[in-house]
Amino acid sequence: MIWETPPRSPAKPSRPREPVGGTSHGSVWALRSGRPVRQVSRSSEPSRREPSGAGHAPLPARRLTEPPGSLPTAEAMRAAGLLLAWVLLHPAGTQQCHLASPSGILRFTDRHAEIRVPALHRVPSSLDPLYGLVRRCLDLIQQNPLPTELLRAALNDPGSVQTLQVVQYELGYVICAAVALLFTVAVPVAGMCFCYCRSRRRCGGRLRAHRRSLGCRRHCLLACLSLTSLVILTSVVCAFVTSQRVKGQMEPGLGAVPATLRTLRQHIANVPQGVQMVVDQFEVPRQQIISDLGGLSRSVGLSIHAQLKAMTYAALADLQDRAGDLQTSLHHLQILDKTVRALAAARAELEPALRERRRRVVALLDDPRCTSCASVLGRAQSLELGADYGKVPSVEKVLKALAGVPRSDFAEMIRQVGEVRVKQGRSSTHGQPRPSRSATPLSSQGNGTFNSIPELAVERMAQVIQDLRDEMARVTEKVQSIADAFPLPDYTRPVSEALVKAEDRSQPYLREVERFEQYRWIAGTVLCSIILLILACNVTGMALGAYGLSKREDPSDYECRGEAGAKFLLLGVGLAFLFSWLLILLVFATFLVGGNIQTLVCRNWVNQEIYKFIDTPGNLPPSMNLTRQLNLRRDSNLSATYRECKSGAGLWEVLQLDRSYDLDEHLKTPKYTADFQKRLGDFTARLGDVRLLRSEGRQDLETFARSGMDEVDYGRFQEEMKNPVVQTSLPGLARSLEGLQKMQRNGTVAGRLAAEARALWQMQNSTVQSQEALVAKLGESVQFLSRLAPHLQERVKTTLATTASVEARLPVQAQQILRQEIGCFTRKELRYFAQYLNWVGQTLREDVASCQPLATALDNGRVILCDRIADPWNAFWFSLGCCTFFLIPNIIFAVRLTKHFRPIRNRLISTGSEETCPFHIPRVTALKL
Repeated sequence: MIWETPPRSPAKPSRPREPVGGTSHGSVWALRSGRPVRQVSRSSEPSRREPSGAGHAPLPARRLTEPPGSLPTAEAMRAAGLLLAWVLLHPAGTQQCHLASPSGILRFTDRHAEIRVPALHRVPSSLDPLYGLVRRCLDLIQQNPLPTELLRAALNDPGSVQTLQVVQYELGYVICAAVALLFTVAVPVAGMCFCYCRSRRRCGGRLRAHRRSLGCRRHCLLACLSLTSLVILTSVVCAFVTSQRVKGQMEPGLGAVPATLRTLRQHIANVPQGVQMVVDQFEVPRQQIISDLGGLSRSVGLSIHAQLKAMTYAALADLQDRAGDLQTSLHHLQILDKTVRALAAARAELEPALRERRRRVVALLDDPRCTSCASVLGRAQSLELGADYGKVPSVEKVLKALAGVPRSDFAEMIRQVGEVRVKQGRSSTHGQPRPSRSATPLSSQGNGTFNSIPELAVERMAQVIQDLRDEMARVTEKVQSIADAFPLPDYTRPVSEALVKAEDRSQPYLREVERFEQYRWIAGTVLCSIILLILACNVTGMALGAYGLSKREDPSDYECRGEAGAKFLLLGVGLAFLFSWLLILLVFATFLVGGNIQTLVCRNWVNQEIYKFIDTPGNLPPSMNLTRQLNLRRDSNLSATYRECKSGAGLWEVLQLDRSYDLDEHLKTPKYTADFQKRLGDFTARLGDVRLLRSEGRQDLETFARSGMDEVDYGRFQEEMKNPVVQTSLPGLARSLEGLQKMQRNGTVAGRLAAEARALWQMQNSTVQSQEALVAKLGESVQFLSRLAPHLQERVKTTLATTASVEARLPVQAQQILRQEIGCFTRKELRYFAQYLNWVGQTLREDVASCQPLATALDNGRVILCDRIADPWNAFWFSLGCCTFFLIPNIIFAVRLTKHFRPIRNRLISTGSEETCPFHIPRVTALKL
């Protein structure tokens, strides 16, 4: 058996937290040799973190052309800023220890598991309603409580017991015995009288006259006999089932008595070996603690690195986002400036061509020869240019302010970080990742110190690790004292001797019980079979009699099948008279035994009255003093001991010892962990400083914030882009001209219309579409810049302040995390001690040295005797008694029904209150004198 006790938290560092604003799948940050690294997963591309909407240098071609919709909203950026501020302001030392992992669960081997008393329980059955009915009947028969005075006299001085006292207590059973005696005498006497009457042709003969009510009486008798037979059949089936159940439970129940006593003796005899086994299991936590000590120093270093890395990389991620904003904004400003110039030039080029085309189309549509052209003339006259991008504000001032920016090579920085990430990914499974020789322009050499934290922790903690290993050897000697001081082996001998005597003395009684149960089962099976034979006679007699009546034309005619039915009924009556006294004797014998077991033993066992009787001084003779024989505490009794054992007390808590033994005092955790905990608590270490941003990068961001990009009126661009390049749709006008061409009868006009339509299509495809593409490109840049500009200065200021705050807090929080991790490791190792000591206490109380098997054995005895044997036993005599008593109405109905199956003596006789039968000349063969 494997015992598992869950830990509260491990000391090993958890996975590094994700950077603020990032996602657990979109980006994974790492820091090696002082450079931030982001590893982007293609599978998580849609959820990648983009705090400012700007692209990053490694992917300039793709990110610089992303749609403006990729920018986060102002609310999202505000939430990200608040989360970053929480990380910076929340002390690292206040973070909770890492969650418990499966490796923190100690597994102890239980070699004592095979010596146990299995608990038995009442099994729900379909016969439970019958069992409950029988118990209520017995409670009605025996309403007296436990006869303590009578039992005290019977146990201490059997000769002083008076018969009157027994009769008074057993009054209900005496009344039942009188009823059984009356039944035993009356039914055979009635049977002899019936035989005498049959010999004189008086009982079970023929009807003397035919009456109209005979049919109703016959059906009533058939129904009553059928109902009685059905009740008897149900009862005999229940008797068969319960008898078989008693037989099936009796043999294992009797065998469980010596087996339980032997198991209890083995349980007590194996206490010393079990205690030593429990002590030897300290090897499990000792090996686990030694293993944890081997990885403590690197684990603490990596945990400090990982927890500071989250805050550091959040700041670096913010710096990278601002760099991306700078590059992407510069790119979009250049696109905006170039696109506006291109649109203005294209408009100037398109204006004269569009004016000439309008003149030609209007002239053609005004031609009288042009059929149905007036409907299109208005659209042609409104053919003119739309948007004018010469009116939008210029961004040349912003571009001049950003000239020469960025001075830091952001693209090269991200490319180098990506290379470092690949190298680390290949070597991270073999220990500490190798630092790269490349340097990032934004990071100082302080990051090298940050990455050397794990090696520094290993060096500083080497001595304390060795001291803790030596301490574990001394703790092992302290744990051995638990087995050396355990007091039970000298005090369990009386219990073992009492169990041996009980086992030896019970064997003869158990054999006798088994022998009498065999006789009961045989007698019950034979008598139940006779009842089934009586029922078979009833069914056969009723079937033949009813069939004979249906075939008989005249009531006075002789019919062999009806006569056979009457004889079968009389045969059943004879069997009932013959065996009823045997049935009632078996019923009363089993009733007397099972009823007294239920009312005298089981009922008082359930309500604990038996234990109270045993606990009362003077009720038991000195030779049966269980407290002395079992060496129980002198201030205790059987009831208290049973309750203590039931609740899981140990044997040393219920036995009489020379001196008190407090197991909890021996299992206090500080007794074994004080020195271990003190050595870890006294350890301290110091780490270096770290810088994140150089002056060149700071100047680039400050220039970006002062560039004036947020002062440009981007709403003017958006208003102008709402206007089309040409007011009238050229494709629509061209299709209208093509439609008019098909309606013309004049070929010249039709040809001119077709030519003008082609010219409009050419203008649309060559000039207007290119301008629309420039407008779409301009819209992307305007939308990006309009969403970024209002928050630009606030974001840059927040980023610079965050970077400075992180650089100042890193050394302080590193020391806090060191104390936190050592504290978490200490608590984890103390939980290993606590798990083991808790398991020791639990195992000694509930298994190795538990007295619970004694309570379990008593409960099992009640379950076997009362629930598994007494209940079906009582249900057997109850069912058989129902069969027996219902034989009386069965005899009456069968005898009366016999006359109806035989021919009537004289069908012409009728009473004065009934009408005579219709007159007819009878056949000669029908007259039977």
